[in-house]
Amino acid sequence: MALAAGEVPFLSSEETPLTLQLELPDGGLIEGEPGVTGWEIARGIGAGLARAAVAVQLDGELLDLTRPLEKSGRLRIITDRMEEGREVLRHSAAHVLAQAVLDLYPGSTFAIGPAIQDGFYYDFGIERPFGPDDLSRLEERMAELIAADQPFVRGSMSREQALEVFRSHPFKVEIIESVESSEVAEGGEVTVYSNNGFVDLCLGPHVPSTGRLKAVKLLRSSGAYWRGDERNPQLQRIYGTAWESQKALADYLHRLEEAERRDHRRVGPGLDLFSFPRQLGSGLMVWHPKGGMVRKLIEDHSRRLHEQYGFEFVFSPHLARSQLWDTSGHLDFYADYMYPVMAMDGGDEYLVKPMNCPFHVLIYGSRGRSYRDLPMRLAELGAVYRYERSGVIHGALRARGFTQDDSHTFCTRHQLPDELDMHLLFVLNWLRDFGFEEFEADLSTRPERFVGDPGMWDVAEDALGQSIRKGGVSHRVAEGEGAFYGPKIDIHVRDAIGRRWQMSTIQVDFALPENFGLEYADSDNVFRRPVMIHCAKAGSIERFFGVLVEHYAGAFPLWLAPVQVSVTPVADRHLDYAREVGGRLKSAGLRAEVDASSDRLGEKIRRAMTAKHPMVLVVGDQDVEKETVGVRCYGEERERRAVPLTEVVQSLADQALPPGGLPGRRP
Repeated sequence: MALAAGEVPFLSSEETPLTLQLELPDGGLIEGEPGVTGWEIARGIGAGLARAAVAVQLDGELLDLTRPLEKSGRLRIITDRMEEGREVLRHSAAHVLAQAVLDLYPGSTFAIGPAIQDGFYYDFGIERPFGPDDLSRLEERMAELIAADQPFVRGSMSREQALEVFRSHPFKVEIIESVESSEVAEGGEVTVYSNNGFVDLCLGPHVPSTGRLKAVKLLRSSGAYWRGDERNPQLQRIYGTAWESQKALADYLHRLEEAERRDHRRVGPGLDLFSFPRQLGSGLMVWHPKGGMVRKLIEDHSRRLHEQYGFEFVFSPHLARSQLWDTSGHLDFYADYMYPVMAMDGGDEYLVKPMNCPFHVLIYGSRGRSYRDLPMRLAELGAVYRYERSGVIHGALRARGFTQDDSHTFCTRHQLPDELDMHLLFVLNWLRDFGFEEFEADLSTRPERFVGDPGMWDVAEDALGQSIRKGGVSHRVAEGEGAFYGPKIDIHVRDAIGRRWQMSTIQVDFALPENFGLEYADSDNVFRRPVMIHCAKAGSIERFFGVLVEHYAGAFPLWLAPVQVSVTPVADRHLDYAREVGGRLKSAGLRAEVDASSDRLGEKIRRAMTAKHPMVLVVGDQDVEKETVGVRCYGEERERRAVPLTEVVQSLADQALPPGGLPGRRP
């Protein structure tokens, strides 16, 4: 959006102290005059830091590097290699993209353009979709705007001014007029950024100038509904990415290629694990025998660990009367994700379940409970159904029907810290068993609107924080981001190519025990309210499986592989011995297949490797005579010859045991 020079009035400074006291992360203290900028402070520390800096953080608030500082506080210099710094780069690149689109496509309008994980996007109102040639043109124009090194200038204007400036851009007008105007408004005024006459609504921060954008790439375009609502106009969305250097960009593009190669929607059907038949509808999958075996192994391991950690298994139906969901609060807070009401039994209304938790509450409340019954730990692998919008469905990772590995624990206030410690230990052991080693956590704390006693919230948040520290998990505190009914921990993992996945959740709940009037009698026979803990270790079994497929690129470890060993005879005369080998393997509890085809040996081995079988045993003349086999592992070219069959069977049987899932694992 172009403005004449001087049309953007700048924010005025307020009365400030004579000297600023700025505390650095290492504890050092810097004094500065009011109005000093973060860039000036960075330059005073070192020229290298000044070159890498893109923003500053003052008492947790991100600010432009060139914005005058008017108060004392804790100061961080944000560099382009920090995640916060990369987000600033990407947000700035989104603005340059919008500037390029409005330059090259007169009459187009622009909507929103946030930074997202590893990139950014911007939505545009335009009469036709963007094609590959459009993206190339836009990249060229963006390169020109970046080379011009246009400064990003922060300013503000009244709502009336903003409505006039953006009058030809209806999506911007809606933002300004909406109750969600906090997106762009501070102190009753609308905050904008301009560069070379182009202006956009934004709270910032941005890099000092477009020339700080060293590595930008547009990736793809797609349709997207305004505000994500299919009832709204469809816009055209352009995705891009921005990094601190060309090398970082090249590394990311390589990871994208690797991610595409690992995409579970390609790998899963290719390995005959699952499919998404059109006849079922969007977001619903069927498991084929090999995928069903992996699922069984995951669920068996889940049950085994739940038993070791003191949980009891329960089962619940797939639907319930609407009154249950009214009492639980789901009809108030979750109705958009629930399927329509079914009228039965003379007009009684039923709903399929989006969650298992209300059923477990009913089990607890089915009879009187004493403190001696607590903690009460219930677990279920229960099918749930959620009406996800078609635009967000993504294979097994975001489906409409899936199995939730829910557990719900009811305990006293004093038992809560120990129970949370146990749940975190369970979660970390579970994730390690499936090959994840890098963990991060988010601790989401009390929001402005909440239920329950504030003192109980403090106890729960402190207990969750102590559990994270005991577990040695790096974490951040997400202030005010807890649900209204309780604080939580979300555990994230890094997969084999460095992607971050949110996996397990441990959630304290003060609302459901209150809504259903749950009680227990304490040692003085006084009735008290129990605390409830929700915990999903895998979350959705389907999503967990999809992540595993991508983490391993379909080459599962031996214990988890649907076919662990492929026995391959060199010629037909070796087939009887191959079947004997297969029988020995199966008797030892291994999942083995014998390739009895008449194909050449090389084709048989290639087929087993394409199917990603962990082990291929080749048998020929000398093996028949000496009861040996040739051993080839997936991913290796070298074959070990003449290995005694007894040795191989025992070794594979030992390796095929589920990791850590044996009695006595829990301290």
